[in-house]
Amino acid sequence: MLELRGVRHRYAGRTVLDLDSFTVERGSTVAIAGPNGSGKSTLLRLAALVERPTEGEVWLDGRRASPSRPFRSRVTLVEQRPVLFRGTVRENLDYGLRARGLPRPEANDRLETAARRLDLVPLLDRRRGELSEGETQRVAVARALVLESELLLLDEPVSSADRAASQLLFRVLQEERARRSLTVCLASHQLEDAYRWSDDLRVLADGRLAPVTPENLFRVNIPPGAPDAARHVAVGAIGITVATERSGPAILAVAPSDIFVSRQPVASSARNVFSGHVTRLARPRPGGGVVHVTAEVGIELVAAVTEEAVRDLALSPGSAVTFAFKASAVRVF
Repeated sequence: MLELRGVRHRYAGRTVLDLDSFTVERGSTVAIAGPNGSGKSTLLRLAALVERPTEGEVWLDGRRASPSRPFRSRVTLVEQRPVLFRGTVRENLDYGLRARGLPRPEANDRLETAARRLDLVPLLDRRRGELSEGETQRVAVARALVLESELLLLDEPVSSADRAASQLLFRVLQEERARRSLTVCLASHQLEDAYRWSDDLRVLADGRLAPVTPENLFRVNIPPGAPDAARHVAVGAIGITVATERSGPAILAVAPSDIFVSRQPVASSARNVFSGHVTRLARPRPGGGVVHVTAEVGIELVAAVTEEAVRDLALSPGSAVTFAFKASAVRVF
């Protein structure tokens, strides 16, 4: 449905997005993850034609897109810090419906349904200055949903929401996809939610699609050294040994599946061994048999293990744990 072709975007001469191709299929939910400054928000703004790419084109259903009224009626962007119009929540939800000339009975039905589903009924008569940041985000999403656009672009839609409100929003999106042909592309820092609610999770790093999962990504500066020597790179409070000839600014990535987990250090050839404690256990794909173990070891690292390993090691939040991985397991790009 949506495709960015050969898109390069620059601010003040600095390239912030560099994509040969980025495609979102009709009816899918694609999540975009990556560190701050990786280009997630820029990608969504270009996809919505809020900004025009410095180079390249945006295509919708096989046609080059332009910021025309027909395009605007098919694509809606909700930014991370949405701005509500003056007036009440009800007036905000109604604005786009009036602008599109919907018959009053249909407009009222859409408005009331969205308010009920997103738990906004008690807020309908409040003004924007009376809302919390999380409530403002929910109103902005509801304002987008009532328009029934074909493509919904969401930039960190639950960044200010509590857990209950986050789960409510994602359930509503899932129900909306089941009800009609809705395509969703969202940027998220909440990896557990991104895995759970999306069909496809992609990672941006320094404006480019990265061939890794989004956990354990670190922006670093690699010191110079002998070509064949391992480099010791400062990452937070620890040093990671890396097998690379590169130096200077870079992104380090360690796949969760490449990290060996034990309760205490064991003899191995791994050059990187860090001990700490478990802070969280998560199951990115319910029923998938994989558990993500997050540990504080001077920095936060995530390892992937089986349910059986969790039981055998008796892992739980607060448990002592050791993570180990080889220098060759560290990707550099």
